[in-house]
Parts: sequence; structure tokens; C-alpha cells
Amino acid sequence: MSAICAVLVSSLALQAQPTNSLNRDPLHAWFAGDDPASLETWVDQRLAATQASIDKLTAAAGPRTVENTLRSYDDAVNELAIAGNEAYFLFAVGDSEPLRSKAQALTSKISSVSTDLSLNQKVYRALNAVPRPNDDPATKHYLERTLLEYRLAGVDKDDATRAEIRQLQDKITALTLTFNRNINDDVRQVTASRAQLEGLPADYIARHKPDANGVYTLTTDPPDSRPVHSFASDPDLRLRMYLADTQRGYPKNKAVLLELLAARQQLATTLGYPTFADLDVADQMIGSASNMKVLLNQLEDASRDPAAREEALLLAFAQKQQPGLSDIAMADHFYWQEQYSRGTYKFDAQSVRPYFPYNQVQAGILSTAARLFHIQFQAVPDARVWDPSVSTYDIYDDTPANRGKKLGRIYLDMHPRPGKDKWFSSAPLVPGIAGRQLPEGALICNFPGGTAGDPGLMQYYEVVIFFHEFGHLMHHVLGGQNQWAGAGSFSVEGDFIEAPSQMLEEIFHDYTVLASFAKNYQTGETIPAGLVDRMNAADAFGRGLWLRRQLFYATYALDLHDRPPSQVDLDTLLKEDTVRFMPWTFVEGDRFYASFTHLSGYASNYYTYLLDKVIALDFFSQFDKRNLLDGPTAMRYRRAVLEPGATQPAAEYVKTFLGRPQNIDALKAWMNVELQTEPANQPARVQ
Repeated sequence: MSAICAVLVSSLALQAQPTNSLNRDPLHAWFAGDDPASLETWVDQRLAATQASIDKLTAAAGPRTVENTLRSYDDAVNELAIAGNEAYFLFAVGDSEPLRSKAQALTSKISSVSTDLSLNQKVYRALNAVPRPNDDPATKHYLERTLLEYRLAGVDKDDATRAEIRQLQDKITALTLTFNRNINDDVRQVTASRAQLEGLPADYIARHKPDANGVYTLTTDPPDSRPVHSFASDPDLRLRMYLADTQRGYPKNKAVLLELLAARQQLATTLGYPTFADLDVADQMIGSASNMKVLLNQLEDASRDPAAREEALLLAFAQKQQPGLSDIAMADHFYWQEQYSRGTYKFDAQSVRPYFPYNQVQAGILSTAARLFHIQFQAVPDARVWDPSVSTYDIYDDTPANRGKKLGRIYLDMHPRPGKDKWFSSAPLVPGIAGRQLPEGALICNFPGGTAGDPGLMQYYEVVIFFHEFGHLMHHVLGGQNQWAGAGSFSVEGDFIEAPSQMLEEIFHDYTVLASFAKNYQTGETIPAGLVDRMNAADAFGRGLWLRRQLFYATYALDLHDRPPSQVDLDTLLKEDTVRFMPWTFVEGDRFYASFTHLSGYASNYYTYLLDKVIALDFFSQFDKRNLLDGPTAMRYRRAVLEPGATQPAAEYVKTFLGRPQNIDALKAWMNVELQTEPANQPARVQ
């Protein structure tokens, strides 16, 4: 799909220095406050600047050059990203309903302008006339990649076909925004008695106050719902929370999704592709939908035996605890995996929560990234932000040659709010342009904490999520030091974008890293080494099942996009794919597709997480496990993988760092790690 269009929905960007002709801060849309009219004025100024750059490009006299054509084009892309991505950002995080609604409408408007640019034949012909600069490989790649995206957008079609494409793209954008809005606005409630809260952490229960009848009200926001899935002893509460969670957005999003699938398929056939899945991978590393299926089949084969062993062990354990149990339901598998960890590895996931209060985790991840990537973070407490809970940091280089050079800025929006996006994501706010514009990015997360008196005790997997999303930020900032706004890290092939973030997840398991910040929030005690050993052993169990779950997500996303929409039955496919990949019993009433946000962003390409897990583990295998943060591999990784942004094909980064193409050997070793179960008074170590 066209990067020109994709950048508006999947990334967020702003411009650089203010000018007299623009609003007082062309860099930050939220400076307009909660006033929808001011936001619209700000957006219109960005669109005017976009058109000015396009006019400059088309009016250029003489032979086409990088400077008089590609530079003007990149300025237009940058301005358009400023408008579209900031509008989408405020749609996701804005604190008032009128602001979010205005941002939603403006995102659709900007997307339409983006589609017009992607179908502008004058611009395409001008870019195509620029001689390929063989002495500048980064610029050559950017130019050739841009021309590919134009062809995939349909620029070479006739007027009538381009008009149809424009209408379809507008429709797809509107449906995508509606799909996401329905999820964000649908926070469901589940009630429980005090007895039904048995098994949940004491601080969790204390945070929820009963009404006059002793009834507790929980919500589907992640800090409420996820502990229920893992810890609640009451199966009825787990079931009701599971259904509430998987039914978010339903029934509205069932109709929206079906209409979205139909529009995507019509776009694909209009552009000459048999299915949307074929179109969606035409500019990706994987190359084709058939190659995607080869990868999925390869990983399905590799995960079959490990997952079967894990499932047998887990079911046998559950049956000992609950005689007569015949199977484990989808609503219960996280609970039973937690119980298995306690019984087999003597690890209770609640036991590490006191060592992971939110503020300490944030500080620890910043210090870890500083050492690993040779950078420094400086808090900016007076930065103007969209919500008082947001924290801001400037990033400076800490390498000998450039120590003290400012590299960019990040914002951390980390706790739930009404109307805010309910997932965990990274948003590049400013594309970097060397010498002109520093990159900025944000995290949009929903972790515990953020209220007075609540330490925000995190589960260990939430800390892993934090590492993951922070990996995106580091990729964006370090890869945003190049000369083109459209060649930053979030413009790399979409099926590489998750590799750096998944690589950073692996850092979490290192005891030295955890000991630097995991301190008991009440006593100050450093997390014990034996506890980390047991945590890592418990975490290593279930990797085959994890891979099967990812295969379910990827296959379901593909199944919705590799056939005519008339052949898509959302509920039938959901049950079939669940049964195919997951050993747990399907729960009737599951409407997972209604809140599967990746269907709006990644569409058919959820396989990205699987391909990038392969690459990430291959990357991590190159690090010295005895010296993760300070060894030479970290800087080599920064230089070879992160800093180039999108100035080369992603496959080249992989080969440069590994010295070969990636393979699944590291994934197999990770999935088949041998676990030694030791007596209760000894740590269980991963061998």
C-alpha cells in the first residue's frame, strides 16, 4: 500500500521551525488546546504548506533534479504528515469528545488530500524524470521506493479509475477510524462480589471500592481486565470478563469490518490484484501473499511439537488441581498457566509486582536504553503536553564524537483515560530531517498507576510490553537523523517495523538489567536473583503456545483478506482458526474480531510480528549475554540496524548485522529451551 497514505493512519508527524505565515507553533497541534476550531485552523495551515510545496515542484523549470523535485516532494510529504498524523494522534489521546470527533473528521480530510497526492500524475512524472543518484544510495533508494508506492497507489490508471480509487481510499479511511472509535468508546463493566475477587492482588482489590450493596465494578481497561484473566480464582468472573473483553465494539464493528473488507477488496481488484492480501504485501519484505503462507506454514510446523508438549503438561496439571476437568477454555488458559508457574517453577507472578512500581520501571527503562544505545535522557518538566499525566524527555547523543548533540524528544502517555486509545503503541510524532528537524515520538499505553497513592504495580509481562514499545521509540529517534522526512524508521518496510521492538524485549530477562531498577517499592530491596531465575523459567514455558496464538492472529487476519468478502463469515472463521491453532476450547459468544485493532492498522499483515520475532531473536543471538548493555554489539546494532532508518531495503540491515540472511534457528532454540524443574527452595534456571 502507498506509504503516502499509510503514514497518515499508522504514524504521526510534525514539522520543524515556525514561520511567520503559520500558526505560532507548527510543530505541535495540541498547543491549540481542546478547541476543535483551533485544531482545524492549524490543520488547514499544514495543508496549505503542503500545496505550496507541490506547486513549487510542478512549477520548477529546467531539468528535473533531486533538489528542485525530490526535495520539494519531501517537504510536501513532511507537511502532510504533520497534518494527518497529529490529527490522528489527537483522535487517539484527546481529552474531550468534541476534540476527538473533530480530529477524526480532519484525519479523513487529510487522508483524502494524501490520496490525491498519491494519484497526482504530474508529480509522478516529475519524480520519474529525476536521474537516479548512484553516488547517493540513500537518496536513490528513497526515490525508487517513492515511485514504487506511486505505482501501487494506481497513479498510472486512467482518470475514471483514479477517481474510483480516490473514493475507495476515502471510504477505507472513514471506516478504519470508525472501527477504532467504536473500540475506544466501548468500555464495558463487569460486577463482582468480594468473594469473586479471590486470587486478585490486594492492591487491586483496594483500588476498587464496593457500592452500598458490596458490589465491585471492574472495567475492560487493561489494568482492570488483565489481572482478572491471570489471577481471579472464580471461573465465572474470568468468563464474564473474557466475554466483555472480546465483545468490545460489538455489534457495531461487525458491520463496519465487513464493509471495510469489501472496500479493501474492491480497491485491490481495481488496482489489478486478485485479493487485498496480495496488494498489502506488494511493497513488503515478504514479497507476496504466497510467501507469507510459506512462512506461516513453516512456523506452524516448527511450533506444533513444542506447543503439544506444553498443552499436555498444562492440562495434566489443571486436572490434578480440578479433578474431572476435561479441557481448558479460552477464558481460563492464562489463569491455568499462572497456576502452573506457581506449582512447577515456584513462581507467583504477583510476587514480582512489588518490584515493578510504574515510576521505577519507567526510570529503569530509560537508564537501560541510555546505556545500550549510548544516549542520555533529560526530563523536560515544563514541556507543553496534551494531558497533565504526560512526561517528556529530550534525548542527547552520548558517543565520544557527538556527545551532547540533541537527537530528539519523546513523550510518555502511559495510563488509561476515558476516550483514550485502549491499546499499547508507539507514535512517531516528528520525522527527522538532518540539519532541519529533530524527530519526536510518543508512547500511548494503558499501564497501572497514574493516580495519587497508587504505586502502579506492574505484572512482569507489562514491563516487557514497555520494553517493546520503547524499542519503537529508539528506532524512530535514532533512525530519524537522515536527510529525508519520508525515509525515517517508520517508513521502512512494514514487516520489519516490529523487529527492533521485539529485540528489546529480550533485554528484560537479564538479571543485571532488572537489578538496576527492580526494587521493592516499600522496602527498597533489590529483586532477588532466585526470583528472577524462577520468573524467567516460568516465562520460557509456553513459548510454543505463544507462537500458536500469534499464528492464529496472523492466519485470521489473512483469511479475512485473501478471498472475496462474500465468502467471509467472521464468526465461522474465528472459531475455525481458534480451533486450528489453539488447544483451548472456544467460548461461544467470542467476538474477538470486533476489538482486534490490528485489523484496522495491519490489515492482512499481522504476520509481521512472526517474521520480526524470527529476525529479533536472530539479532539478539549476536549479543554477549554476559555483557548485554556495554559490549560492542550494542553500538554495532545501533549503527547497522537503527540509524539507517529507511535509507536501504530492510533485508540489507539484517544481512549487514548478521552477516547472512535471517533464519529460524534462533526461534527454534528459544521455543525449545530446556527447563530444569528444581526443588522449591532452589531457583529453576533456564539452561
